[in-house]
Amino acid sequence: MDIATIIGFTVCMVALIGSIVTSADIIIFYDLPSALLVGLGVIGGTFIKWPMEVLKDAGKYCMKMIFFTPADPVETINEIGKLAETARRESVFALEKVPIEDAFLKKAMALAADNRPPEVISSILQLEIDAMAGRHKTGADFMDGVADSGPAFGMLGTLIGLVIMLQNLSDPSSIGPAMAVAILTTLYGSIISNVFAIPMKNKLSVRSSDEVLKMNIIIAGTLGIVAGENPRLIKEKLNSFLPPSQRSLDGMEGDGAAAGGGAEKGKE
Repeated sequence: MDIATIIGFTVCMVALIGSIVTSADIIIFYDLPSALLVGLGVIGGTFIKWPMEVLKDAGKYCMKMIFFTPADPVETINEIGKLAETARRESVFALEKVPIEDAFLKKAMALAADNRPPEVISSILQLEIDAMAGRHKTGADFMDGVADSGPAFGMLGTLIGLVIMLQNLSDPSSIGPAMAVAILTTLYGSIISNVFAIPMKNKLSVRSSDEVLKMNIIIAGTLGIVAGENPRLIKEKLNSFLPPSQRSLDGMEGDGAAAGGGAEKGKE
């Protein structure tokens, strides 16, 4: 579960509702015709923009905002290091028997165990990354379309309200309330865009980048295993994908100290 998303939505709603109830009666911010125009307009516009097969996945895009296990590249690197040790100790063919939960890593190890050429392994896995990134981009574009529709239909509602208001200029007392109702549609559209759609688009893009990073780490690690590289060298190479604060080269300091100690003894 993504706690940051829940906290963000909660803070936004507290800010909106709190600013209203502390300054005016909340009921004046409710207008059924405005809500219908913006809400149904956004839904209708979304149906026009996207085919039904994309619309069926709209719920998945929303659920992924909250119920999502973020990729842990450090854990992935450590697991690849263990697999590299298995391949070095036994053989690359033994990787097929190792239980692996991650589907992409499992596929990569199966390709390595099949003794496929490195360029074939890389191309097959890259195709899967490209396909996944394309699906994720569709989700982000879907939310981007909702973000555009919210303010657009809000402005349409405001224009409709202004036309109605201008028809009643003979009654000056009705101008203020009519203007307030006209502006409410812009408020509703802005809330849909800035509180929901745009943050969801950004979160989906970040999640996609994290997934792509993890999969690129798996490709690099798999190619290192196929090439028969030292497991410690593979981990050192994979750590290059991470920022310095997250890098963990297990055993490197100890190896370096041991090598240094041996050198000193040789000098003696």
